[in-house]
Amino acid sequence: MLEIKNLTKTYRQGSSDIKVLTDLNLSVSRGESVAILGQSGSGKSTLLSLIAGLDRPSSGTIFMNDKEINQLSEKQLSEFRSHNLGIVFQQFHLMSNLTALENISLPLEIFKDPDAKTKALQVLQLVGLEQRKNHFPSELSGGEKQRVAIARAFVVRPKILLADEPSGNLDKDTGDNIMNLIFEACKEHQTTFILVTHNEELASNCDRTLTLKQGCLTS
Repeated sequence: MLEIKNLTKTYRQGSSDIKVLTDLNLSVSRGESVAILGQSGSGKSTLLSLIAGLDRPSSGTIFMNDKEINQLSEKQLSEFRSHNLGIVFQQFHLMSNLTALENISLPLEIFKDPDAKTKALQVLQLVGLEQRKNHFPSELSGGEKQRVAIARAFVVRPKILLADEPSGNLDKDTGDNIMNLIFEACKEHQTTFILVTHNEELASNCDRTLTLKQGCLTS
């Protein structure tokens, strides 16, 4: 489902080049869950952004569902991402002027899915927030916002789900409930799951745990 070969990412900082990732390799099977651990600044979020096609690598290749995504145009990449990827961020990234239901249906409506609202309501029920469908993000708790973000990620039935510290801004009980919800949904839909976290206990729930250090992944 995901094959990364010799991935390198370098940023220009003043007159210096900062190499964040160096010849990184990763292979993930369909339905597999992989946790990527690492200290702050190790490049975890950079790696996730590259996998999501939100950033471009300096060199190397990323194959997802048999497509080399770093060779796609921005338009092709946007369309590919909308049909194959779900992303859950730590900061939720909900549209403040849209209701919970509208936030969830947005990815489908961009591509004019005639059943956008119906599908959005189904996943809202899945995360237990049907009664909050007409509430705006400012009217939701942190846990409810993250549930909406999860529903938005799953509404496109993604083949791969990427999550960047999805429970990092939540209290432990709420965070545990959120993560259980994600793991159950991934298992039910055979979704490949890549979790970036610094929480070793959380990472232990995945099929595999890798550590990102000095730009490379190790078991």
